[in-house]
Amino acid sequence: MRTALYATALAGLTCLALTLGIGTTVVAADKPIILRLGHPMAPGNNVTVGYEKFKELVEKKSNNKIKIQIFGNCQLGSDRVATEAAQTGTLDMSSSSSPNLATFSKAYMAIDLPYVTDPKNQEKLYKALDEGELGKALDNVASSIGLKTIMFSEYGYRNFVSAQKPLNDVSDLMDLKCRTTDSPVEVAVATTLNMKPVPVAWNDTYTALQQGSVDAEGNTFSLLNDAKHSEVLKFAMNSEHNYSMHILLMNKKKWNSLSPEQQKIINEAAHEALAWQRAETVKLEKAAWQAFRDKGIQIHMLTPEQKAELYQKTQPVRDRFAKEVPSELLKLIMDTQI
Repeated sequence: MRTALYATALAGLTCLALTLGIGTTVVAADKPIILRLGHPMAPGNNVTVGYEKFKELVEKKSNNKIKIQIFGNCQLGSDRVATEAAQTGTLDMSSSSSPNLATFSKAYMAIDLPYVTDPKNQEKLYKALDEGELGKALDNVASSIGLKTIMFSEYGYRNFVSAQKPLNDVSDLMDLKCRTTDSPVEVAVATTLNMKPVPVAWNDTYTALQQGSVDAEGNTFSLLNDAKHSEVLKFAMNSEHNYSMHILLMNKKKWNSLSPEQQKIINEAAHEALAWQRAETVKLEKAAWQAFRDKGIQIHMLTPEQKAELYQKTQPVRDRFAKEVPSELLKLIMDTQI
């Protein structure tokens, strides 16, 4: 009798365990993996839509066994806050602009040096990032800070804009209170151009422009328009003074916990989403230029001589930071410009 009661009780506990998934992998096997992704970009921005495409592709390729939850527009904090969370593992993935990654590793400053890349060589840069040693070198940088590179999202070339003063010449930049990130390179560029750098978090920049604590910034027209900064901006120039990416990063331990098949799905989705996002960026940036004109923002197109002057004036920044970043990484970037 005692044996029969014991067997009945054991069977009952086993059924309960199976129902609740306790001590079994039956339920867990059917539960999708949920990956949380935080980024600071505005709705409709080229980075934002790229991650929406990435989510769509991951879920489709995995038959919804991997799901991506996206928290954009600084919902989980700035680039830096989200990336710190990804480092510690409290967030699975973060996206940060390359300038903001300088606080995590100085190596990232190599990307942001002024005029170290040129739009005319963009396809060669893409190839080096996607298939060449440059992408591998940057992934090694990410690995050194506990992260895994998932996607080099296209961000674009930054242009100087102003809420107060026409920008018809390089000298017009003088004395402008220019919002920068915490990137030492961005601060140095503003300083060498006789601007007054004011590091401000992205989510505080619109208010800073409204209140006059800054009166200029450097960014892509696409992001400025999406983030409504075009409501307070009046002047711009096509300085194209540096190229930035928004780099999608995953906690390294989380990445290593995924199966090879799951890693393959994420890599394939990132590759396809990136190709789509880069093409979409061209359309969105063109639309943003038109939106600027429609809102009455005066865009000064720099002459070749003015561009050459900007290049010459920022040479000390390249010289200074070339000593602080890995020489092999800088060479890999420079090789794409030949």
